[in-house]
Amino acid sequence: MKARVEIMLKQGVLDPQGEAVRHALSALGFDGVGGVRQGKLIELELEDGLADPEALVREMCERLLANTVIESYRIEIPGQEGRA
Repeated sequence: MKARVEIMLKQGVLDPQGEAVRHALSALGFDGVGGVRQGKLIELELEDGLADPEALVREMCERLLANTVIESYRIEIPGQEGRA
């Protein structure tokens, strides 16, 4: 089973990479872009049959994948929606 983790800087944290992309878009003639936030997407291949895959991925995020001081994350595990 696959898990996807989307990691973004929290609101209020400066995003120099996003600003560089916004500036480059403007220089290329793409007007109307007021702001850009850049993040990370991590895909994990998990073994089938895990008791609580979301809890496992959450622990991975808290311990390694995300810097929770300045980043937030969202976990998506297709087929796990509505699972207790």
